Amino acid sequence: MTLQEVLAARPSPGQPRAYDFPSFERTVLPSGLQVLAVHVPGRPLVSANLVVRRGAVDEPADVAGATILAARAMTEGTQRYPGVELIEAAERLGATLHVDASWDAFMVSVDVAATRLGSALELLAELAERPTFPESDVARLRDERLNDLLQVKADPRRRVEHAFAATIYTPESPYARPAGGDEASVPGLTPEVLRGVHGSLLNPRQAAIVIGGDLAGLDVAHMVEMVLGSFGGSPAAAGTRTGAGAPAGDAAGAPTPRADSAVDHPIVRFYHRPGAVQTELRIGHVGLRRRVPDFHAVLVMAAILGGLFNSRLQMNLREEKGYTYGVGAGFDMRRGAGPFSVRTAVQTAATVPAIAESLSELRRIRETRVTPAELAAARDYLVGVFPLRFETPGAVVGTLGGLFIHELPDDELARYRQAIEAVTIEGVQKAAQDHIDPARLAIVAVGDAVAVGTELQVAGFGEIEVIAEEMPAEAGEGDEVAE
Repeated sequence: MTLQEVLAARPSPGQPRAYDFPSFERTVLPSGLQVLAVHVPGRPLVSANLVVRRGAVDEPADVAGATILAARAMTEGTQRYPGVELIEAAERLGATLHVDASWDAFMVSVDVAATRLGSALELLAELAERPTFPESDVARLRDERLNDLLQVKADPRRRVEHAFAATIYTPESPYARPAGGDEASVPGLTPEVLRGVHGSLLNPRQAAIVIGGDLAGLDVAHMVEMVLGSFGGSPAAAGTRTGAGAPAGDAAGAPTPRADSAVDHPIVRFYHRPGAVQTELRIGHVGLRRRVPDFHAVLVMAAILGGLFNSRLQMNLREEKGYTYGVGAGFDMRRGAGPFSVRTAVQTAATVPAIAESLSELRRIRETRVTPAELAAARDYLVGVFPLRFETPGAVVGTLGGLFIHELPDDELARYRQAIEAVTIEGVQKAAQDHIDPARLAIVAVGDAVAVGTELQVAGFGEIEVIAEEMPAEAGEGDEVAE
């Protein structure tokens, strides 16, 4: 059989299956805490997620990393269940407890059988409101973070991520520093500091609990009020709101985090690693916050540029030029403007050509219209994978938590597929022109600057700065080659 016959015999893509995001109800308790209940029939494993619209971005710089360290330390024990007794209490219920923190939010969650939801919510409330932050456990977790920072220096991929953020944001912008803290802030994260951060999280006006699964016969709002009715201790104006038109935020919306750009002209910042066989590359600038009017057009544009396996960047740098095993690009949308970046790793000899081709694709997505085939492929992909994201109640709950974090309308998910399908060729080009700015691109690299120095100068990508770093004593050349 010839290649043409094989290609002709391939199955064609099917039509996206029908899917409606589950409807949910919202209740606001007297304290101001929101309760979002989503009934998913036939799913007896229920997920409950307490979300606070406060994260690492809200920390003062001198205690950077405190929110994430507090999240890790909370499961080390509570007032009622010290140490391992907390885990044992969860195991008796057949439940799993999680505490997590991100740039944007703080989350305490539990997964449990629907028949034991009441007891599991009591355990969640205990964990959320009464952690003890034992001195020895905080010290251990603090040391783990400091050791992790040493590993960051040795790992080119993680090092370039930290360096890229510090390059594109001003020092006053929280996003310029690592979410988990750095060498200056982490040593000062004592149990007292973590208790202070934890206390700032107990604000019912900035919190919601999202519960999803088979909730038949369960009065979820009443169950939550019994265990979390006094969450934070300060009552607020309350009421009940249900239906697709209800607002996701409240009067106490979180302020937009500061995300100022430190770059106003093209620059190249190269972190020199003598003898490195690869160069880790990041090319980009300060991007977008999640709440942007053309969100769906941006998604389609980013998919065409660098989000699909057959994206423009991938077809150019991997398939045509053979510079890399993979390349991606996109916007990390947060409560504040997160970064836009092209991300790849290439052999040292391909460093300058790979940068040149990446810049060419960034210009092309702005200057030339995408083809109907490109538009159709991106839209079909985004529409097709949408239902796959919500196979479990945990995924549904997590996504609804995102609506609360970003203060998005309740119908955001119900209209997602229609909004993607409505994106046009003109909309894609406008999104690229509005949100990709070649005039303020930062090119950040970790690799052998000496090996590519002359070629880099000749290319004229922008103002060049080479930074020589001392590697941690335990990180040697073998670590770099393995990476």
